[in-house]
Amino acid sequence: MKQVYLTHLCKVLIDVLHSFLKSSKKMAYQKVNADQRAPGHSQYLDNDDLQATALDLEWDMEKELEEPGFDQFQLDSAENQNLENPETADLNLDSIQPATSPKGRFQRLQEESDYVTRYTRSAPKSNPCNFCRLLKILCTATVLFILGILIGYYAHKNCPSNATTSGTLDLHLYQEILKTIQAEDIKKSFRNLVQLYKSEDDTEISKKIKSHWTSLGLEDVQFVNYSVLLNLPGPSASSVSLSSSGQCFHPNGQPCSEEARKHSSQDLLYSYAAYSAKGTLEAEVIDVSYGNADDLKRIQKMKNTTNKIALLKLGKLPLLYKLSLLEKAGFGGVLLYIDPCDLPKTANLSYDTFMVSLNPGGDPSTPGYPSVDGSFRQNRSNLTSLLVQPISASLVAKLISSPNSRTKNSICSPLELPNNDQRIVSMQIQTVSKFKTVTNVVGYLKGLTSPDRYIVVGSRHHTAYSYYGQEWASSTAIITAFIRALMLRVKRGWRPDRTIVFCSWGGTAFGNIGSYEWGEDFRKVLQRNVVAYISLHSPIRGNSSLYSVASPSLQQLVVEKNNFNCSRRAKCQETNVSSVQIEGDADYFINHLGIPTVQFAYEDITALEGPSFLSEALFLKRATKIEEMDPFFHLHETITKLSGEVILQIANEPVLPFNALDIAIEVQNSLKGDQPYTHQLLALASRLRESAELFQSDEMRPANDPKERIPIRVRMLNDILQDMEKSFLVEQVPPGFYRNILYHLDGKTSQFSILLEAWEHCKLLASNETIQEALSEVLNSINSAQVYFKAGLDVFDSVLVGKN
Repeated sequence: MKQVYLTHLCKVLIDVLHSFLKSSKKMAYQKVNADQRAPGHSQYLDNDDLQATALDLEWDMEKELEEPGFDQFQLDSAENQNLENPETADLNLDSIQPATSPKGRFQRLQEESDYVTRYTRSAPKSNPCNFCRLLKILCTATVLFILGILIGYYAHKNCPSNATTSGTLDLHLYQEILKTIQAEDIKKSFRNLVQLYKSEDDTEISKKIKSHWTSLGLEDVQFVNYSVLLNLPGPSASSVSLSSSGQCFHPNGQPCSEEARKHSSQDLLYSYAAYSAKGTLEAEVIDVSYGNADDLKRIQKMKNTTNKIALLKLGKLPLLYKLSLLEKAGFGGVLLYIDPCDLPKTANLSYDTFMVSLNPGGDPSTPGYPSVDGSFRQNRSNLTSLLVQPISASLVAKLISSPNSRTKNSICSPLELPNNDQRIVSMQIQTVSKFKTVTNVVGYLKGLTSPDRYIVVGSRHHTAYSYYGQEWASSTAIITAFIRALMLRVKRGWRPDRTIVFCSWGGTAFGNIGSYEWGEDFRKVLQRNVVAYISLHSPIRGNSSLYSVASPSLQQLVVEKNNFNCSRRAKCQETNVSSVQIEGDADYFINHLGIPTVQFAYEDITALEGPSFLSEALFLKRATKIEEMDPFFHLHETITKLSGEVILQIANEPVLPFNALDIAIEVQNSLKGDQPYTHQLLALASRLRESAELFQSDEMRPANDPKERIPIRVRMLNDILQDMEKSFLVEQVPPGFYRNILYHLDGKTSQFSILLEAWEHCKLLASNETIQEALSEVLNSINSAQVYFKAGLDVFDSVLVGKN
């Protein structure tokens, strides 16, 4: 009886309030109704019960009064709120107090200790004639507020709500899709793929992938072929000879004998640097350690480096950058190796050979434009004047007469050639350049409400004539497992809001050729339409630590997914996510299109603690190595589900889950340290952060409320979020460095990479010109981003006051 009475009283009060509001011509808030929504865009409401109800209600007083932060909206006469302009009434605040998103997207505004709201909106002039009416509304609202609290308390206590938020519905949908992903299925797919690599070309693998994706139901799966210039091993293996003794060695350290050549002919052939200069060079070997500016400055004081052979360790800096320094210093050749002390103790690679590519990206014969019929072909069989030869650590030990690199007490001693010792060696390099066809496999799952917005998911497959490591099989098996799970749901009538494009790239080992050519071919479309790139380049490199790389705007989303998946397991590890340079086909999308990117991978902790850029070496691993690291394929399953959940959220959320403020914070962090000449940059970065704070609180927060979500405003907002990183693409960077300056060289340094390199360059040339150029690049990027956010705010303000 009590419940019936409360329900009846609630209905009476709501009816009275409804009638009162209809009679009033002025309202404190702009009402949201179905007339504001563009035809065909109702899907932005997530189709849940609460959102459908919101279209029918003119004003739900209880929801408005219960909103977080309502006590800050003071409608007193001193603040002079303008009831004549309901469209702008909610903006007339003395201070912005952003609410915390239930998904954590706006917590950075409150978590930052130094956050102070700097923006105030000027209050419009009040109309004295409305004072009495305003007072009546306040009094009525106050009485109804008190009664509403009492009624709401008892009603909620006796009648729990059955409403489900859109976020919960989405989460259940994602889990329903991902629960069909099983480690055993990935393992079977992996084993089927590794049986195909022995083919003379990649046609068989490409056909297998296309056929499999089509059978799963993926739409419009097609081959995209490009004829490109590949640099392949010569007819015989390269060699290194000691002039003093006449001993000849193959790159793996074995003597140049017929027996050794027959025993490991494939390994010997594929131990080479693609696009290196060819020929023979006999000269003194000079140990340059890691080849940074300090190393070269020290060496050039002691020795003449002209036409000498550098003994160079891989790691710490991009290989292309170090080779450019050696080339400028006058060296004629390079013996490249990995010091055993830089590898995990469990990795015994002393006799293993490896391949590197000296190609910065794409077909060398068509730099900057696609390799399509009719394109002009440049003669670029070698991309450096240096003769570059990768060699094993065991061969280095023989060249420097060192027995081994480790002592009995397990303390590692780095390999190095004593300064007073002289070694004369002769190196011979043979390679062959040929035009070959590289095949990409591309399939589409068209979006329902925004088919012109793409999420690109990239894996890679084995390319003919390249090294035959099996990491590509993990990559292909994972993307195929996600497609299978996704299409099971699509067959039941569901579709993502945005289009998902699945790509299996060819030519990755030679310099990401397949992805570069496809990107150059469809550049205009991709610049306008691609929202995010999800990389599955090399998902299993170890088995001890989950390591995530993400654009600054996507790091919160990645942490969210890591923590959620961690909470479902007994053992949880600290989230390891950063924005660092990564190897693989994400390169073109990050550096030429400025597209937000995510990559999940398992690593060895010791590998993460060692020097970066060791992954530039492509070892000739056996297929069993992957299965030794992940025998039950549970790591593969985890990577698939983590990547899949990120893909689904980006493809389905009405507002893209990107964070403008995190980009501004990343810029500020990149300017910390003892670097001079950064005062002007810090001041500009502070203004960028202010704009990002206002943008995130004023535009992103209300768009995530279904009652305030107007389709045209959501589309405008997503367009701004999609292009945020493009402001940070610079034109000129050192070889091997990212053009997107938001990415760092490694996780140990937070400063802008081009500024760090400019300081290193000054040590060699004793000139400030390079640092001034780098500072100018960074300044222009920050200023461009500031103008971009400011323009976005101006557009939204114009729409609000009806100027457009």
